Amino acid sequence: MVRKPAVAGQFYPADKKSLEKELQGMIVAADRPQKVLGLVAPHAGYVYSGACAGLGYGRVQLTETVIILGVNHRGQGAPLALDGHDFWQTPLGNVALDSELRSRLSNASALFAIDSDAGRLEHSLEVQVPFIQAVRPGARILPVTVAAQHLPDLLAAGHEIARLFKENNELMMVASSDMSHYIPAARAKHLDDLAIEQMLQLDAPGLYRVVRENRISMCGVAPAVIMLAAAKEAGANSAELVCYTHSGEVSGDLAEVVGYASLIVY
Repeated sequence: MVRKPAVAGQFYPADKKSLEKELQGMIVAADRPQKVLGLVAPHAGYVYSGACAGLGYGRVQLTETVIILGVNHRGQGAPLALDGHDFWQTPLGNVALDSELRSRLSNASALFAIDSDAGRLEHSLEVQVPFIQAVRPGARILPVTVAAQHLPDLLAAGHEIARLFKENNELMMVASSDMSHYIPAARAKHLDDLAIEQMLQLDAPGLYRVVRENRISMCGVAPAVIMLAAAKEAGANSAELVCYTHSGEVSGDLAEVVGYASLIVY
């Protein structure tokens, strides 16, 4: 069963050669890519956030399997939905899903459910896949569409994912998130800095609290909380901001911007 692209031609090029060229220009490979447990990467159209995402992907050694934690923008399906397809298709070809890891996670906790409908149209997951294909051809993925919002559930989900790292060192997570939405650039930077500081401290509950208390419109706070909780339990002790930018850098409109950040956890 193959998931067809839902946002090719909208968020990124639908033509293979055009997509390859765009990715080549966005991914800046580090001299010594790092082995990481987690990466926060933005998920807007490539014209706006692709360069920031590319800086993040260029800094890391992608593993054999990448767990993609994405936002459920439509609110449909299971709260923590493991995609049930065999492959995801992009203009670069098919990417296999890690069915064994999916089964282990779904069997380990009632929090997770296999639900292919939740992420069928979800761009926050799909836009990450071509980056993974470009950086590590042949890598497998496990897309998880996150609608859960209660902190205890998010921390419990992180705990279950952390258990997988104890048995598999060829595993990492991508938390897909944009930052503040449709506010002035200076205000977005101020609020986003508050959230980024919590991520740099590897403080999953702190991130959740700061976003809620300050009403920061960081759409992927739940995926980021899960990733941080899992990474810290799996042994992470450092985080680094790779990139921060906003849509106004492209559009020229500083009155209503969307913020973007790439951040690595290791």
